[in-house]
Amino acid sequence: MSRSPSFSVKSELSPTLDPESLQQWVVAFCVIRFDLEQGQLIEECYPPRTLTQDEELEIAYSSFPDSVSQHHNRSSIHDCMFFFRFRRRQKSKPSNGSSSEISEAGNEAGSPKPPLNNNVSNRQGRSSNDDSRYIYGFVFNRQRHDERLKRGGEQKSVVILSHSPYSSVFRPLLQIMGPLYFDIGKKALEHIAAYVSMWPSPAPGTLMELPIGNAALKVNLPPAHSLPLESGMLLEESASSMAPLLPTNQSVPQGLFHDSDIFGIFRGILLQLWVLWELLLIGEPILIIAPTPPQCCEAVASLVSLVAPLLFSVDFRPYFTIHDPEFAHLNSIQEGHAFPPMILGVTNIFFLKSLRNIPHIVSVGSPSPNSNRLPFSSRSTGRIPGRAEGFGLQQPLSLKKFSPSNLLNAVKLRREGPLCLMTEHKEAIWTTYTAITKPDTSILNRLIDAGMSPRVEESMSVVNNEILRRHFLELTTNFLAPFGPYFRTTTPSEGTSPFVDPPPLPPFSVDEFLRNLSARGPGKFLSKRMKSNWLDLYRRFLKGPNFMPWFQRRRMVAEQEQQRIWKQARMKTEIQEFISEMSEVEVVDSFTAIEKHLRGEIQGHQVPE
Repeated sequence: MSRSPSFSVKSELSPTLDPESLQQWVVAFCVIRFDLEQGQLIEECYPPRTLTQDEELEIAYSSFPDSVSQHHNRSSIHDCMFFFRFRRRQKSKPSNGSSSEISEAGNEAGSPKPPLNNNVSNRQGRSSNDDSRYIYGFVFNRQRHDERLKRGGEQKSVVILSHSPYSSVFRPLLQIMGPLYFDIGKKALEHIAAYVSMWPSPAPGTLMELPIGNAALKVNLPPAHSLPLESGMLLEESASSMAPLLPTNQSVPQGLFHDSDIFGIFRGILLQLWVLWELLLIGEPILIIAPTPPQCCEAVASLVSLVAPLLFSVDFRPYFTIHDPEFAHLNSIQEGHAFPPMILGVTNIFFLKSLRNIPHIVSVGSPSPNSNRLPFSSRSTGRIPGRAEGFGLQQPLSLKKFSPSNLLNAVKLRREGPLCLMTEHKEAIWTTYTAITKPDTSILNRLIDAGMSPRVEESMSVVNNEILRRHFLELTTNFLAPFGPYFRTTTPSEGTSPFVDPPPLPPFSVDEFLRNLSARGPGKFLSKRMKSNWLDLYRRFLKGPNFMPWFQRRRMVAEQEQQRIWKQARMKTEIQEFISEMSEVEVVDSFTAIEKHLRGEIQGHQVPE
């Protein structure tokens, strides 16, 4: 495997590393080797001393395919890419006294919610923690077949670790960095790290051009409203970007993993996407099982992207193994006890028995991935082409129509249950949940079956993904639209003082909201696509783990926007004209109000010591 010809290393031109700037994008670069005697070993970690021993161990275990999912063919070299996500432990950075606290991690997934009130915290989006609670690991894994070696081959993985889920950045970067490392060794890490440290700060929701050697990555970052506030960044958000309106520019991403291949990975069970959309919306636990890590990662990423522009607050693990520290807890959940809201992507069929309490199981992918082509999703946004198997796999389009044989197969599959995957992999979903949203056959009929021509299939998959993503974006936006009045800002009316405090946002009551929505109806778009019990979906959403973080985030942004509008009105006010017709008492009151706002502005611009 040769590296991309568009990138070359010239030591005399390589920039020097800026560690602080590097941390804006990357925590560390690692190289991990699978040793027959000692297991997974981290050979390189650059910059050094950025991880604890526990984190290194967790990363090492997550950076290799399970033995049951490895690529069993006779090719001399097989590359694949996937990614994982794990929770940082307390005091995770030994060199820094300020550590990542995870004592409130339960609030993300189904813990008791604080009561709603009109005064949502007006924080600026900077977390009290210095580190994100989660780290993402983007993996380039190489399996080399060589009869001269023990077991006939060796495995190594090159890993990019980041606090941010910027798959549109790190996938193409891996396509450069992975092969480059296997060509020149550790120098590849140092050169890539130096170039990354020269990048500007991440600008969520924008198209960025990121130079890397004599090449450049043109990538769209996910918008600020889809990113968690614990990332430690000051996220600039506007009310317009948060409004429940369908965007006019479809090239701008509206959520995480906008480059995922929904069509490619779910094409065998496309009719089930509407069931999965509801399960994601209300925060139900889902187990995704696939033959390989790239396939289960693509499935998890695609599901997370399906509910954009909703802030997705359920814990998700694109590639979960039995070595994850949280596996012991999940494995100990007794029958009858609720499984925590999570999306788990796995390849080891052992999970079908150990996590039997998980209520929804989805099987995707093909057990025979013989193609080294990158998925179609990685060909967009100006990516640099490579040859590794990526995060998806294409199969023949399957929009099964009704027939007696299909009905019998469905009944048989349901009767056998997911344990039938122990003997044969099949694409299916097992759930007792009854969906309220009906599959949109007009959308399914627009999807194009390109056959098996790789070149045509690639472009058609891009088109199909755009059709699906647009539809579910429209579906989610219309579902969230009834909450719009609770984020509506007001402006100072003519003849009134802009120096008084702006009125609070409309108060929110669950019972009142449901009562008004029941009387008004869900709107024309949803009425055609949902059953008569559509209000039940809103009830479940309001009780689920996604509603409160999204609602509070939206309220915070709306309050900030209202403060900005009133501040702008105050700045445009002509004071002399404003007080000219006031009584003496009114002038004194206005002076006091103006002084209050000036003091607030001064304090807001003071630099903390």
